[in-house]
Amino acid sequence: MSKEDFKLNANVRQVAGKGASRRLRRLANEVPGIIYGDGKAPQNISINQFELVRHLENEAFYSHVISLNVGGKEESVIIKDLQRHPSKAQLLHVDFLRVSKTKKITVSVPLHFINEDTCKGVKLGGGTVFRVMTQLEVSCLPADLPEYIEVDVIDMEVGEILHISDLKLPKGVESVALSHGSDHNLPVASVSKTKGDAEDAPSA
Repeated sequence: MSKEDFKLNANVRQVAGKGASRRLRRLANEVPGIIYGDGKAPQNISINQFELVRHLENEAFYSHVISLNVGGKEESVIIKDLQRHPSKAQLLHVDFLRVSKTKKITVSVPLHFINEDTCKGVKLGGGTVFRVMTQLEVSCLPADLPEYIEVDVIDMEVGEILHISDLKLPKGVESVALSHGSDHNLPVASVSKTKGDAEDAPSA
């Protein structure tokens, strides 16, 4: 998995409020945001829209520790919330959470499905792979945070369901759902005989 370093520049935002945020987006083409967590006071910031959008095109950016330069001071953060305009290609607000090397963080990590075309239930049973989940919430130290989690479906048969407990998580990475008990062992994928038939999909 990639260990690419993500770096982002931010400015300290002195004026808060909806009006100030609208002017910031319209006149300076900057996205208002906030940094919070790790026992420190929240800090209002702004980020160049083009720079942020460019990073967001990389899937790994959403589940990666980011080095945020705020007025010359480095902060280690992850994205916790991103607000987009409902009809325009515009970012409205971004929330960053400070992280510590010694404290576990909770992040939603993308699931990458492999061997769907060569899956037993597809090749031999004429079924199709139905993805129930596209990401998994995990808990780990920042250094152990994976870019994605691989889901190998090659041995799945028609009618079989793959659950969270069946996933091979990297060392030091735990499923948040499973930490709440076995009754939270949700389905991740299934192989259905009927293509596109949602009735055959397991309920979450």
